[in-house]
Amino acid sequence: MFGIPGKQAVTITDKAATQIAKLMAKDGTQGLRIGVKKGGCAGMEYTMEYVSDVDPLDEVVEQEGARVMIAPMAQMFLFGTEIDYEVSLLEAGFKFKNPNVSEACGCGESIKFDDSLVPNG
Repeated sequence: MFGIPGKQAVTITDKAATQIAKLMAKDGTQGLRIGVKKGGCAGMEYTMEYVSDVDPLDEVVEQEGARVMIAPMAQMFLFGTEIDYEVSLLEAGFKFKNPNVSEACGCGESIKFDDSLVPNG
């Protein structure tokens, strides 16, 4: 919907694609749906859930057996984002490198987008 012809809405690193595909196979889901919602100390938070069906309005990105669906209301906020999967001594999880984020809280769980993207912002 908000894409550029010939360019995927988001990119998925090889590590993230491997992890998404592994979890899809384990749980028998159609893919990982990502979105954003109001919340957190910076104003917005990412949402992620494995789902059993693809919404026809979702933007779908497929790579190496992984399928990521972007919820319709989140597409303008997530365009250009790189999804990675990182493992450290203390934690493992998906990380979003989003060029549309203007601020993030210290914990990295909450984000603020450029005001030009936020309706009435």
